Amino acid sequence: MRTRSISAATAFAVLLGSAALSVAVAAPASAATATVASPGGFVASDTLRRVFVGDSTAGRILAADYAGTVVDSVDGIGAVADLALSDDGTTLYASAAGSHEIVVLDAATLDVTARYAVRTTEGPRRLAVAGGKVWFGHGDPWDTRLGSVDLAADPAGGTDPVTLDQLPEGLTGFRDLLVDSDPSKPGVLAYAEVGSDTGSEMGVLDVSGATPRPLAYYGSKSYWAGDLDLVPGDAAEVLVNARKRFSYAGGQFTDAGDYPVAWQGDVSASGLVAQMYSDQVSVLRPNTVTPVRTYTVGGNGADVQVAWAPNASRLFALVQSNGTYTLKPLTDPVKSVPTLTVNAPATATRAKPLTVTGRLSASLPLPAGAQLKVTRTDLESPGGKALPAVTVKADGSYSFADTPPAGGTVTYKVAYAGDAEHTAATASDTVDVSRASTTLTLNNNGKVYGYGKDVTFTAHLGTTYKNRTVEIWANPYGSDKPNKLIKTATVNSSGNVSAVVDMKRDTVVSAVFKGDARYKPKTTKVTAYAKVHVSTAVSRHYKKAAIGSTTYYWFRKSTDPLLTTTMTYYPGRQQRFDLQVRFDGKWYDAGHEYFPVGSDGRSAVSLEAPGESGIKARMRSVYVNGSSGDNVNSTTYGSWKYLYFTN
Repeated sequence: MRTRSISAATAFAVLLGSAALSVAVAAPASAATATVASPGGFVASDTLRRVFVGDSTAGRILAADYAGTVVDSVDGIGAVADLALSDDGTTLYASAAGSHEIVVLDAATLDVTARYAVRTTEGPRRLAVAGGKVWFGHGDPWDTRLGSVDLAADPAGGTDPVTLDQLPEGLTGFRDLLVDSDPSKPGVLAYAEVGSDTGSEMGVLDVSGATPRPLAYYGSKSYWAGDLDLVPGDAAEVLVNARKRFSYAGGQFTDAGDYPVAWQGDVSASGLVAQMYSDQVSVLRPNTVTPVRTYTVGGNGADVQVAWAPNASRLFALVQSNGTYTLKPLTDPVKSVPTLTVNAPATATRAKPLTVTGRLSASLPLPAGAQLKVTRTDLESPGGKALPAVTVKADGSYSFADTPPAGGTVTYKVAYAGDAEHTAATASDTVDVSRASTTLTLNNNGKVYGYGKDVTFTAHLGTTYKNRTVEIWANPYGSDKPNKLIKTATVNSSGNVSAVVDMKRDTVVSAVFKGDARYKPKTTKVTAYAKVHVSTAVSRHYKKAAIGSTTYYWFRKSTDPLLTTTMTYYPGRQQRFDLQVRFDGKWYDAGHEYFPVGSDGRSAVSLEAPGESGIKARMRSVYVNGSSGDNVNSTTYGSWKYLYFTN
């Protein structure tokens, strides 16, 4: 109450014999994407449709499907340095540099079937399979030598399958060896020492016999080698760093040409070159310089590794990011990705012809007379309507005309289905097609209503095409009351639809027509106003009696009247307490003051007694829009309460 005063290293070693074989149990299959901490080689098998990834840190080999999802794994391999597969893709070889072994696994089950010990303090590291043997580099990284495991040797008969120091006399390997082979050249092995500032020595060996025989040697040390591939097929070539081609025909290394700049890569069985540079992997046909396609794989480019599936149906990238390497399958690597554009006018008139143009281009030539599928989507055909197919011209351009039957946003989608050398491609563009305007009116704008009055709002919709539905929304003032859908209905034969709004606050009422194929959307808003409920109760009087025609509350001159106002509650709301005094037959303003309205909607004010008799006064409670603490209702005046003080 208030008172108011008026990875990649691998190698091989000696077979320990079947009695000494150790078998690591494969871990349960996982649904996770293949990731490793430190790569230890990775290879793919079309026979099993598996990708094998070595994790040097964990001593583990993961098997993933061609989608990159882990399906099997095996632990206990040691520090895996590199992996290689048999030509038929069923046997997996791993070099375990930490335990100085070559580990042989069944690629289908990841069961360990043999372990070959290598009598070296360094390695084995990188691996290649050629001439019925597994080849590896071994020894100190600054005095690396070439070793092999003869897979046909019988240790029970006294034959040691592991042979070390097999570079032919006069050939050297001063640093860690890169080795590579290809099933199309079963008796050929390429090798190169990892380059330094002075370059690399490289060679090609015939390993089909009992001892390696030099086919070509490159000892000028003028070219730095960080990656080496023996090119498959008839070409007698090696590819260094996925960029520099050397021919070794006739026993000499000669320059055979360059691919675009790259850091490393891989060559497919058909001679396709996958190059890694920066965060991109590019695919090139043999002896060409324009990529068939390019993938952006992300990660730290220098740490990206790539490997082909043998049939070139997939290309796999091992991508480093934040210290973890993730296997990413790259689909359709032999197909060019076309660029398809669509250019439609920004605006157009409904039922009038328009022209759409565009272009189809690709890094590989497109087939003559390529066809494009065209679909138009609009308000009449939201699921799309097929238009006649369009033929691409010889220069890659195309155009077609259309007469849009519907207005609004019209989308033209053009699609190329793809072919043996190109992936599918789609593109689209939109046109803002004109629509006519209709009329939409709503009554009661600006009217003021008593608190809680049920008011009927009627919307009238003019001419439209098909849509005759109107929504009526009521949005009361104040952030605590949301905009509310009151009614959705089809207008009557006169074009009218009505809804009743309970007017307890000032309210924005909206009529909404969402448009149709020929007429634009339309929204009309009106604002109607609502008063508050306000009443005042008087207490502490000793009687009520009329003075003239006015009824007064009679008080003793020393009694403080209690005036309790009830007003519609809103947070922070205040009532304005107005006081007037009658003198010489007129009412004079005695001032006003604001008092809070409690959460129960009540505001009690004790008026200080005047201390003398014969005084007439009156008061009223008022809600003033804006001044009473909020603006959610219209200004409302309560009725006057008349007070009379006696002895």
